[in-house]
Amino acid sequence: MANPEMIGGSLTATRDGDIAAAAADRLSLGVAARMSRYLQVLTQAKKMGKETISSQELSDYTHVNSTQIRRDLSGFGKFGKRGVGYNVEALVSQIRKILRTAGQHNIVLIGAGHLGQAIASSDIFADHGFKVVAILDADASKIGASIGAQIIRHVDELSAVVEDEEIVVGVLAVPGAAAQALADQLVGAGVKIIFNYSDALLGVPPDVTVHTSSPAVDLLYALYFYLT
Repeated sequence: MANPEMIGGSLTATRDGDIAAAAADRLSLGVAARMSRYLQVLTQAKKMGKETISSQELSDYTHVNSTQIRRDLSGFGKFGKRGVGYNVEALVSQIRKILRTAGQHNIVLIGAGHLGQAIASSDIFADHGFKVVAILDADASKIGASIGAQIIRHVDELSAVVEDEEIVVGVLAVPGAAAQALADQLVGAGVKIIFNYSDALLGVPPDVTVHTSSPAVDLLYALYFYLT
């Protein structure tokens, strides 16, 4: 069975509608998680100037079996012959289509402390088509200051910001004690995706997705596999 990688540096599907049709179906959580990991590695490889990458290299960076990688990608089209590797730029574009993240998606960042400033100044979101278009804080001493191109605004403007800027993601970089009330405001304004950097356990309606990022949990997870 042929390895579904690219031929001669270009990524091509056998039928124009193959990838779009496959992406139209909802991905399983496992496939979506792995695709996101592939995209993270590919995006960094692109920034480093790498033009091609093999399934084994993707495996080395993601710790996903290379056979699984080829199986995941082959579900969205046939990408050629064995031995050359995937074209990085083309595969980034295709995975973004599969994950439905092509284009720009606007973010409101709540919290302009040290963590918020680090997030706003990082390429972590921009690399994947997400743009911080508004930064809010409750501290009057921070209002009017700038982080990059953004002027810090008061959190009381949250509802108007969500509507005016067509916000799709709310990022909470605030103390745990303030997180739930702000999550409630985001939900009330219509935001369906919340990225939570606090240690609070957020209660939200079933149609709202919360992703909590905790370095401590990530370290515990890594330590478990190291010790066992």
